[in-house]
Amino acid sequence: MKLCLIKEAQTLLTLSGVQEITSVFFGGGTPSLAHPDTIKMFMEDIKSRVSVQPTAEISMEINPTSLELEKLKDFQDAGINRVSIGIQTLDRYGLNLLGRDHSVEESLRCLEMAKCLFPSSVSVDLIYGWPGQTLSSWLSELQEMLHLCDYHISLYQLTLERGTDLFKQIHQGHLSPVEQQVSEDMYLQAVELLNNNGFERYEVSNFAKQKCYSHHNISYWTGQAYIGVGPGAHGRFKPVNKDHREARIQTLEPNDWMWEVEKFGHATRKIKQLNPQNQLEELLSVGLRTKKGVSSREWSNVEPASCMKDVLFDDPKVQLFVQKGLLKFNDRGLCASDEGMNVLDSLLPDLLNAVEKDYFRKRTAV
Repeated sequence: MKLCLIKEAQTLLTLSGVQEITSVFFGGGTPSLAHPDTIKMFMEDIKSRVSVQPTAEISMEINPTSLELEKLKDFQDAGINRVSIGIQTLDRYGLNLLGRDHSVEESLRCLEMAKCLFPSSVSVDLIYGWPGQTLSSWLSELQEMLHLCDYHISLYQLTLERGTDLFKQIHQGHLSPVEQQVSEDMYLQAVELLNNNGFERYEVSNFAKQKCYSHHNISYWTGQAYIGVGPGAHGRFKPVNKDHREARIQTLEPNDWMWEVEKFGHATRKIKQLNPQNQLEELLSVGLRTKKGVSSREWSNVEPASCMKDVLFDDPKVQLFVQKGLLKFNDRGLCASDEGMNVLDSLLPDLLNAVEKDYFRKRTAV
């Protein structure tokens, strides 16, 4: 696995023509189960091939189990300088319901140790909206976390995945899902609580104190290129000598992935050519989730021949969103207001439709 990760990274770096790396993120699944030497060798090889900024964010997702806790210092020595801890909940029943392997006590120990090793660079992930959770219990838990956490919190509404025990229990009627209105109240009151305690909502699900943002995520939200290495990884970049950016997905099954890397140098299973319409739709979908929104420069990097305001403001529904104060056009570009961020999912379809209509109109004119 270690050598295959390095080999695939080498191949994709060559294909992409990347000269400088600003961030590296070890995520997806449980990367902290890997041996720290794997991380160290991977980073050393990357640094031998391209420039890695001295201030580059090298982050990792970790689960707060005792086994992974023991390796935190070794991961730091291997080059990791930021961690995101999948605490999920401080409720014992909730952890069991969500199928997590760690205990509340392990979460607290891991968090304290991480704060010592990575000051101002520790994020915690929390899940809300699981069966049995109430608005009151959720806010109490979040209040407790405010006394424990570092400078970054990510909040995610529970997503039911087919095949999981939790999905089956709800589908069979053994558990009742949280009502949608309650789940919405959980989010909105969490936003208010975090804001009142100095946490800025800089993205729909992400909150930070003192601008301790996740820089890797910001690069993704602003439409920058990134390379996906490893089983099931996703990437977005424009290959050397190609006209369009590509969305690339690596083979998911680890054994198949290793076989393909050994044979072909990489295990890209699916490639989709992204035309300007695709790229603008992606940019709006992820960029408007952020407080800053989408800048005119980011838009023109994709489609220099069109003006974002002209394209979007041509749609009556988008005009209505602006009149209602849900969206704001300014000198920088387009962003959602606080209220708009709360209902962003209901705004995006009309924004994307405006892009599609403009793209179709131009193709028809040609």
